[in-house]
Amino acid sequence: MLKRIIKNERGLTLIELLAVIVILGIIAAIAIPAIGAIMDNSKKDAHIANAKQIASAARLAIAADNNTKTSYTLKQLYDDGYLENIPKSPGKHSTKKYNKDKSKVDIVKETDEKNNVTGILYKVTLVDDDGEFVYIDGSKDVNELTRKDVKLE
Repeated sequence: MLKRIIKNERGLTLIELLAVIVILGIIAAIAIPAIGAIMDNSKKDAHIANAKQIASAARLAIAADNNTKTSYTLKQLYDDGYLENIPKSPGKHSTKKYNKDKSKVDIVKETDEKNNVTGILYKVTLVDDDGEFVYIDGSKDVNELTRKDVKLE
């Protein structure tokens, strides 16, 4: 009886193989766009993290110098030792750094009606190395940045 079962064992039919291939195709069609979106989100998150790092360097510069500067470029922060290096731009050109002259932090002091300082905003602008593409436009405080505020090439 065991010999009969082994003899009757056959391979998969063509229809079964086609069904498996179709199922794998459907899974791939769903997974590939999802992976692309995840990669874009991680690039945007990296730009936001770089902006926060640069804003922290500007905070250090203001605290150490006790000055009233309203803007710092990446070059100034790097040359003065507040940044260890110019951050690299994540994404398609991951070997390129941000433009050190056009990328900057603007410091905006919020005041009340009596002109008392109520808060300080750090608005970061990140520009690619060529100086043509703006990733973050400096319209928001660095702590309020979301993925929607970041443009990718």
